Formats: sequence, C-alpha cells, structure tokens
Amino acid sequence: MDLSDRDWWAGPPARRYATFARLREERPFAFYAEPEIPMLPSGPGYWAVTRYADVEAISSQPAVFCSGRGAVSIQDIPADLNEFYGSLISMDDPRHAKIRRIVSKTFTPRMLERTVDSVRAVVDDVLARARQTAAAQGGHVDVVADLAAPVPLRVICDMMGIPEEHRAMVLAHSTVILSGGDPELIEDQEQQLTVFLQAGMELAALMEALAAERLERPREDLTTALVTTDVDGERLSHQEIASFFILLLVAGNETTRNAISQGVLALAEHPEQRARWAGDPGLDRTAVEEVVRWASPVTWMRRTATRDGEVNGHRFAEGDKFLLLYGSANRDPAVFRDPEVFDLGRDPNPHVGFGARGPHFCLGAHLARREIAVTFRALLDQLPDLEVTAEPDRLHSSFVNGIKRLPARLTGVR
Repeated sequence: MDLSDRDWWAGPPARRYATFARLREERPFAFYAEPEIPMLPSGPGYWAVTRYADVEAISSQPAVFCSGRGAVSIQDIPADLNEFYGSLISMDDPRHAKIRRIVSKTFTPRMLERTVDSVRAVVDDVLARARQTAAAQGGHVDVVADLAAPVPLRVICDMMGIPEEHRAMVLAHSTVILSGGDPELIEDQEQQLTVFLQAGMELAALMEALAAERLERPREDLTTALVTTDVDGERLSHQEIASFFILLLVAGNETTRNAISQGVLALAEHPEQRARWAGDPGLDRTAVEEVVRWASPVTWMRRTATRDGEVNGHRFAEGDKFLLLYGSANRDPAVFRDPEVFDLGRDPNPHVGFGARGPHFCLGAHLARREIAVTFRALLDQLPDLEVTAEPDRLHSSFVNGIKRLPARLTGVR
C-alpha cells in the first residue's frame, strides 16, 4: 500500500481502488514518505487525501492550501522551474488571477466555437486514417497511437498554430514530461530530471519562436491572441506563453488522450454500456462525464499548507503537503451511488476529473468534454467493429492514469 512506489501504480486497477476504499474508511489522511527521484532531495513526506469531502475542502481554500509551492510534483523543485512547468496550475493569487484573466480573455466564444467546430473534422480524419492503418495491418490498430493520441494533439496544435513538421516532436516531449519516470520512456533513470528539463526547454523554444513570429505576422490562432491580448495594460511574456503551452499539452492533450483510451477500454469491459451508448446519442452528455469520472486521467494534484490549522478534523502544520487523490474521490460512496459501477447514464455526476471547485478548476473543461463526446460518437457510429484484443500496457506513473498501448482490431477489415 505504498503510494510512493511507482510500480504499485502500474498494477491492476482493482487493487488501486480497493486500496483507496480502505484508506477512505481507515486512514482518510494517510501519511507517506516521498518517492526518491535522482537529483531531487527527498522532502518530509505528504498526506494522501482520499475522501471527496476532504478534496473539496482543501481545493476550495487556496489561501490555506496553496499551489505555488508545487502542484504537480511531490518533491519541492526550484521556484522558477515549478512555475515554468506548471504555469497556472502552480501559481497562487494575485499572479494566478492575473495570468488566468489574460488567458481567459483569449478564449473568446468565437475562438472556442471555431475550435469546437473543427473537432469533428479532425476526428473524422483520424478515424479514416485508422481504418487505412488497419487495412495495411490485417485489421490491427493501437487505440492509443492510432485513435486517442492524434485527436487532442491535432486540436491543440491547430488551435495554437503549430506547424505540421513540429507535431511529432510536440507529442514526444509532452509524453516525456508526463511519463512519471516510466523506464520505457526514460531509459536512464539517473537522468530523469535532465530528460524532463530538456523536453520542456525544446517545447518552450518552439513556442517562444512562434510567439515572436506572430507579433510580426498575426494569424487567426490562439498564439496570436495570447501575444496581443492585454488586461489592464499587461500582456503575457513569451516565456509565460511557452509555459502556458506546456500546460495545454499536459491538461488538454495528454489527459484527453488518456480519457479516450480509458473510455475505449471501459466500453470493451462493459459491452452492455457500449450498446446502450451506441443506440442512444442522447446519452452523450452523461456518458462523457462518466468516462471522465471512471478514468480520472489526472490522479492527483498537490497542495501545501500555508499555516497551521484543521480540516475536517485533521490537524495540520504550515508546510504540510497534501496529495488530492481525484481517482479516489471519484469513487467515494458518500457521494456516488454504486461508485464501482460504470453507468453512462449517471446523473448527477459531480466528479472531480477536471479538478475540484476552486480557482484551479480546469480552464479547458468545455473543450475536453467536446473532444471526448465527438470522438466517442464517431467511434460508435463509424467504427462499430472496433474490438480490444489484449490487456493495456499501463504507464508507470502515479500522476497520470495513462495507457501507453491498447491493442485492438477492426473485425470488418481483413
């Protein structure tokens, strides 16, 4: 039951959720030593927060439980790197409010509608290419590489105006950043931090160059909007735009990819639910929410106590670290009836798959929901013969509930 053991997270999901259930019941605030990562000092440990009510209580008090000391890393990392890789996620007010205001202003209804309208075209093209791949491979495809990964990557790159020739690099480096140190993705385990930093620097260099170009030659894309929008006379620097781009890749690319992959797997494991959704497009709204609850693509975020205090009966001291375990909160029977049942008609469904209420709720939740809805409606309508053929190859990471490979075949293709 060591939540700091990376290999534990790659084990069977049933074991994970059984552990969460036990912790919710016996130790809702369970203390663990921090995982050891080469080149980073080990800290004092952290509290694993497993109950929905506690996750909500901590998330809704940003002045008491801050993000600025580190939201996406259990270990403390230098402040400049923390903000660079976390962007909005690793900021507190007033800086968080300022950056979010500028970014929110660029996500205009016109911009979002144009992006949402393009999702259908992207999904249709991805599915057509997947069928071509299947035809060349005896019907076989990989759900992750051929279906789930290309959709959010293309949507975000189109939105930002990333040229086609850079997109393979963007996918590779974003995968490294969210690898959790998976040995397959980072071969030299002693160089995890170096590889992570190099990936971020290359992505930042791409975006800083693109931002400079857009100032000279504006286009109808999000990068142009980011470099030209100001709030109260302030604009984002090129470095802030690069940092926000990394956040988009994390929050809008990798997590949507894993929601789709996990959703395909869940439908394969629950064929009655797949048939139900295939026959009723009216289920799209609730089905998307259940896929996100079930998958909980981001497993945790960290908060740090800014002072001594108490939350729901738990005493804490200034500097204490808390890991908000969204995957556990999303299966808390105090909130969800029959939480271990995959029910595409579940309503209400107040999951925290996009984060809990508070200033750090996912800025791109609307777009993510749209991508997931369009992708599954197209999969159900256009690839009804998609059949998962083997167990998933799971990411060895505590931070992202990821799937690296999910073998499948199109039974109608020979």
